[in-house]
Amino acid sequence: MEYSTAHRLAAEIRQSEEYRTYHELKDEVMSDATTAALIAEYRKLQVKLSMASMGGAQADETDMQRFQGINSVLFMNPQVQQYMLAEMRLQQAVSDIFRIVAQAADLDMNLPGLEG
Repeated sequence: MEYSTAHRLAAEIRQSEEYRTYHELKDEVMSDATTAALIAEYRKLQVKLSMASMGGAQADETDMQRFQGINSVLFMNPQVQQYMLAEMRLQQAVSDIFRIVAQAADLDMNLPGLEG
């Protein structure tokens, strides 16, 4: 298989508005050590709570309260809001590209219980 097309796609992604906006905001937001630490904790808790939910377990109340508190603090900062939204837009674009490629390869990407 030839990978030159994949490398061109990667270059196009890096030139996209979604990518550039995300990385500009990321550099600004992550330059503040406190904000970077809060975002890292937010993501850690987000994964932990998601894993519990997917496993059918009850979310730990302390983790849930901590997550909600960090969420409130982070989203009070307009720059962090913009960064998180830019990240979601880039993730959506990459997800769309992956779905298109998976369909072209005729890969079954449906996960049990998550079919839409």
